Amino acid sequence: MAGDVPSTHDTTNETLDRLVGALARVLEDAGEPELAARLPWRGDDEPSPWPESLAEKGLQVTSLAFQLLQAAEEAAAVTRRRQREAAGALADDAGSWDQHLGRLRAAGVEGAAIAEALPRVRVEPVLTAHPTEAKRQSVLRHHRALYRLLVEMENPRFTASERAALEQRLEATVERLWRTGEVYLDKPTVEVERSNVLHYFVRAFPAVLGRVEDRLLAAWARAGFDPALLADVTRRPRLRFGDWVGGDRDGHPFVNATTTRETLALFRAEALRLVDAALEELAADLSLSARRQAAPAALLSAVDARAAALGEAGAAALARNPEEPFRQAVNLMRAGLAANAYAGPEALVAELDGLRGALLEVGAGRLARTDVDAVRRLLLAFGFHLAVVDVRQNSAFHDRAMAQLLAAAGDAEAPRYLEADFAARAALLRRELATPRPFAGPGAELGPEARATVDVHAVLAEALSDHGPGGPGALIVSMTRDVADLLTVYVLAREAGLLARDAEGAAHCPLPVVPLFETIDDLERAPAILRELLAEPIVMRSLRAQAAREGDATPVQQVMVGYSDSAKDGGIVASFWGLYRAQKALQDVAREAGVRVRFFHGRGGTIGRGAGPTHRFLQALPPGTVAGDLRLTEQGETIAQKYANPVTAAHQLELLLAGTVAATLGPPREDPPELVAILEELARTSRAAYRGLVEAEGFLTFFGHATPIDAIEQSRIGSRPARRTGRRTLGDLRAIPWVFAWNQCRATLPGWFGLGSALETLRAADGAAFDAIVRAKAEGTRWAPVHYLVSNAATAVAQASPAVLRSYAALVPDAAAREALLGLILEEHARTEAALAAIYGAPLAEARKPTARLIARRAAALERLHAQQIAWLRRWREARDAGRTGEVDALTPKILLSINAIAAGLGTTG
Repeated sequence: MAGDVPSTHDTTNETLDRLVGALARVLEDAGEPELAARLPWRGDDEPSPWPESLAEKGLQVTSLAFQLLQAAEEAAAVTRRRQREAAGALADDAGSWDQHLGRLRAAGVEGAAIAEALPRVRVEPVLTAHPTEAKRQSVLRHHRALYRLLVEMENPRFTASERAALEQRLEATVERLWRTGEVYLDKPTVEVERSNVLHYFVRAFPAVLGRVEDRLLAAWARAGFDPALLADVTRRPRLRFGDWVGGDRDGHPFVNATTTRETLALFRAEALRLVDAALEELAADLSLSARRQAAPAALLSAVDARAAALGEAGAAALARNPEEPFRQAVNLMRAGLAANAYAGPEALVAELDGLRGALLEVGAGRLARTDVDAVRRLLLAFGFHLAVVDVRQNSAFHDRAMAQLLAAAGDAEAPRYLEADFAARAALLRRELATPRPFAGPGAELGPEARATVDVHAVLAEALSDHGPGGPGALIVSMTRDVADLLTVYVLAREAGLLARDAEGAAHCPLPVVPLFETIDDLERAPAILRELLAEPIVMRSLRAQAAREGDATPVQQVMVGYSDSAKDGGIVASFWGLYRAQKALQDVAREAGVRVRFFHGRGGTIGRGAGPTHRFLQALPPGTVAGDLRLTEQGETIAQKYANPVTAAHQLELLLAGTVAATLGPPREDPPELVAILEELARTSRAAYRGLVEAEGFLTFFGHATPIDAIEQSRIGSRPARRTGRRTLGDLRAIPWVFAWNQCRATLPGWFGLGSALETLRAADGAAFDAIVRAKAEGTRWAPVHYLVSNAATAVAQASPAVLRSYAALVPDAAAREALLGLILEEHARTEAALAAIYGAPLAEARKPTARLIARRAAALERLHAQQIAWLRRWREARDAGRTGEVDALTPKILLSINAIAAGLGTTG
């Protein structure tokens, strides 16, 4: 029946015509008829290049046109899903509840078994503020209004006059977008970035929780499972949310202990405000009169007891609604919330359970499920903390902090600590963890790294003491190289008073200490590091204490794996397979120690940083590694793309929840030994090809001139610097600007480079092995890891434009380096395209028509943007090199505008 559902192509074109038509009318009314006439996708002929006098406005309007295209494509995707549902074809909707529940049932998994597992499923998107969001917050607000209007305009019942009013509102929204500047004139502060994520935590996510659960319940019924199994809201998968803004300080000079304290306090205040607003609405809804139904005695008793405990506030709550005991009960909850009478959200949930039971007792089950469950759902997701705030710091920063603490204590090891090997450091740290002594007393003079680390750990200890668990999240160690990097955190936590002690005086850390394995080499060492870590007594005590608090039967060690730096380090294939191998091995190590690993996936927004379709990503994870628990980052512009529109947000959360359930309960999957061996070889040969490029003579010079990396480092799209320490090396450059720069010049090589050489070598050496890859990609014989890797690379290759890259390469002054390195890249692109065509059995444009249409729709307009950026880059660099600062200052905003416009056209930055 899926064939009866229209494709998104025609729907996108129809919506795009409406939006670009509205923009044309706005421009004409604003006295810009030439801009209106040259809009993309207007008329049969492609618009001619922008004249110099209109170049800046031309880029602005093209950027806006691309944003309208993205809105049209998103609206079309939403419409298609609705049409599928109406046609009874949601089982064909990739990654949906209907598809996964249907597959589980077909595999013989009973509804009762699924229902038993659902409460143990926990999905936690973690929002970060890595510098990839190129839109100002006011622009994002107008886009949200545009999404809402497009949804309204789908209503077929509106009259002609109502539709005309909607069109006027649409034009007004488009005009706001046109008249609002998009480029940040100043770098956004951490406070601005925090305000952005706060919007999603306070407005976007709470608004879709009900919709997400409705999707599950509807699919459950369509699958033929007993609805009674999911009647209790606490028996459903659990969504939680995490945050890095205000806590992540890895290479970020503007995040300190004060920032983290403010973030925790702000999130708590907003969470309490959110809960109070929900209770206020619940009180208004539960206007049940005692004259219509007698309230159960248990409810009346609870109301009297709570009112007495709250004193005057309790009496006032009772007086507001006499003879309405259900409403009085909720009023008392609000009064208790204001008086900090609840030790935690669990206590409030318990009172809501009592209220729910009372409604059921008087026969008002519908109100219990509709009204009370909405508040319980909110509390289960957000508690009194809104989102857990992780604290991330680099292992090298911790090294310096430890050396400074040793120096403050007058320890003889202090001068030698930074030169000591990891074994010597670990031995010292173990000795320290055997004692409770601090290195320095309160107020002692400490070095900058020691002071910064001790202060933030003290903030976390204070938050735990004042409000209990909830707000403080994980202590993440980026660039984890050895177990000593993790033991250091336990010692630093001891210094700040963050460690707790049991009845016997043994210390444990109440917060997860999390290794982040990022490079290929670190991923290879990860299993040995974890084995050594889990042998530490303080670590196991900590994991058991954390498990007891969370209600987990098995201790859980969180491990973060980095997709961005591993790809920058070894290329996309070596990164993919290194991550896959590491997760399997880490899982085995943990199982031997009686521990479960909670993997935290540090994915970026582009293929070169681990992105890809959510359902395919989950299917391609190693068997058994999900285990009902998924934590992953959502970064930059992907946050708005996935969660700004409520319907899209609900769909994205459905993909995460349904995919996690399927990965947890699906039939056991074994990795075919033949394919494992082939992937090992592909990873090895692709990494060699990739390193051959980045280590080639003149590569950094080529990268610095053939991409706009120097302009990206001037951009105002994030508060974090583009480089960790400011050194002009590839290793110091963050993965985000690395990918961003290659996207801007349309090389997109972080998403594909090395795969072509690896596949060509494999095919020449072992045709049968290549045929095995073809079968692993094909429908019916598909092995998910190969399918995910190949389809992602195919998308990245198709997005590249050799012609555009040649134009950027002309900016490289060294002709020899230019021709040599451009040749390497273009030859590898051709190899990869040919190898992928052999796997698909046809050229990519034919084999993947929807993707080809998406790219083709943008091509002509993007080429004009690239040409303008190249011209401005050439002038800007010449002026910079000649010291003409006035010209540099005048050109910088224009180049930043071109970067934003191209990012809008590609739909991604880094």
